[in-house]
Amino acid sequence: MIKKIFATVVMTLSTAAAVAVPFGSQSVLVVEDETGKVLLEKNSTNVVSIASLTKLMTAMVVLDAKQDMNELIVIDQRDVDMLKHSTSRVPVGARISRGDVLQLALMSSDNRAAAALGRTYPGGMVGFKAAVRAKTAALGMTQTVIEEPTGLSPNNKSNAADLVKMAAASSKYPEITRITTESGDMITINGREVQYRNTNRLVGAKGWDIGLSKTGYTEEAGRCLIMKIKSAGKNATLVLLNAKASSTRILDALSIRRFISGDAEQVASAPRMRRANIIAAESAPVIKTSLKTRTKARQKHRGRHRRA
Repeated sequence: MIKKIFATVVMTLSTAAAVAVPFGSQSVLVVEDETGKVLLEKNSTNVVSIASLTKLMTAMVVLDAKQDMNELIVIDQRDVDMLKHSTSRVPVGARISRGDVLQLALMSSDNRAAAALGRTYPGGMVGFKAAVRAKTAALGMTQTVIEEPTGLSPNNKSNAADLVKMAAASSKYPEITRITTESGDMITINGREVQYRNTNRLVGAKGWDIGLSKTGYTEEAGRCLIMKIKSAGKNATLVLLNAKASSTRILDALSIRRFISGDAEQVASAPRMRRANIIAAESAPVIKTSLKTRTKARQKHRGRHRRA
């Protein structure tokens, strides 16, 4: 069924209706989930750097390996970003369960966490890279190359058409959809509870029904976003690549949601939206859930994973 939808996506890329929707992102693809119909498209076959969108692939291969989510991982000096020198609130030497490391990599896009997942994969980084190559081939992602688990390397490249396939596959993992649609969580690190937030501030924002989410940013990739959303009873997957600012990325997402809901007039006036609307979306409050409740949810999902 998934292959059929992907074939429909490819066939309809050239025949998608021309819609006067202004986009700031350099590449855009919006696909109706049930039919694979392309709703909106802009430069969807351009191969570009994908930054932390990579982490969805990292999560899939880790979960496919059925590693123990309760096993403690020690964050190593080798996990520190020496390429972009990005910061992390996860200290070297911290002992964190693999489940929480996955949470940090997906929800708050922590690079040390993602690196640790690759390093501790069966067979180490060699095994991880082999698993990624096999996974991209199995999903038909012919224009995708992923060299490392974080997305920091500009050599991690793909296009919007391939990333729709990755989004569809990722959404089949309950652990990934759960983590990426949480607004925030408390993670215990070295005996201290640390609050983390989702890098996508639309998650938990009023009026948004999001089923999957991942942001990305590097200088080479610009601001990127993958989301599965529901609007006006319609389910769709959107991919935005190489937006020049977070506000641009959010404006594009808002325009897409309005288009899906059939509000063409508001879509046409998207460039004139007040900046206050953008700020409101970016500063959406975290939905607080008790640590006890969240811990129970994790244990339930991990139990399901071990039985799968």
